[in-house]
Amino acid sequence: MTPTKYRTADVDGFKVFYREAGAADAQKLLLLHGFPSAGHMFRDLIPRLADSFHIVAPDLPGFGQSDMPPRNEFSYTFGNIAGVIERFTEVIGFDRFAVYVFDYGAPTGFRLAIRHPDRIAAIISQNGNAYEEGLSDGWTPIRAYWQDPSETNRKALRAFLSPETTHWQYTHGVPDQTIVSPDGQNLDNFYLGRPGADEVQLDLFGDYRSNVALYPSFQEYFRAYKPPLLAVWGKNDPFFLPPGAEAFKRDNPGAVVRFFDTGHFALETHAHEIAESIREFLK
Repeated sequence: MTPTKYRTADVDGFKVFYREAGAADAQKLLLLHGFPSAGHMFRDLIPRLADSFHIVAPDLPGFGQSDMPPRNEFSYTFGNIAGVIERFTEVIGFDRFAVYVFDYGAPTGFRLAIRHPDRIAAIISQNGNAYEEGLSDGWTPIRAYWQDPSETNRKALRAFLSPETTHWQYTHGVPDQTIVSPDGQNLDNFYLGRPGADEVQLDLFGDYRSNVALYPSFQEYFRAYKPPLLAVWGKNDPFFLPPGAEAFKRDNPGAVVRFFDTGHFALETHAHEIAESIREFLK
């Protein structure tokens, strides 16, 4: 097996931790994780692809082992997160690459795409949304905070940060929950429990509205550039619905959409199937 290496990059003074595997001259693949996780969510996927791809999986700013500076030193918005990751790709020499986007990784990766379409060789979206119809009613409390960013509405969102909610996110919609490892969710809860992490995550809940506002720009990118696009979707996701996956084909008719009988964290149960889908798609 190709070993995974654990590195840090200095991105203009910001420490970005990342996992790396595969030959440096192989096709480049950037993996972008989602909430509330970090690059460890790809622990089962990376070994299945490292023989054929040069893989890099960074922890987003404020997540995992990457820097989480105080909120008065770094504004936690998706625009700023994308800016750090954009510079990260330049620092490590990822000039043209396929990108795997999941959850928060989607608005991060799609921002990179509309800023630098020439750098994106292909997109794999695993429950990474870009369409209004992909948003479930589970977003209602967060939408309420967008409309009225009161302390009451902010406090109501703290339920999303509890260990019980993390476990629910990992297991909801999974037919056999005994195959879901506790490892990833326990790491997520450790990171969520760090001092100040709760306020960082609440800031990002509030700023998620900026992603929805950019949906038309993301869709215009799909129409204009028609990047090779594979959607691999846990069809029982309580947050991002199957119509959000199907919608890619409206703007990019060549998009390939595959559904799996699982939930939000599809790699926890279907890493092998998703890896084979990526191999077939990118070959």
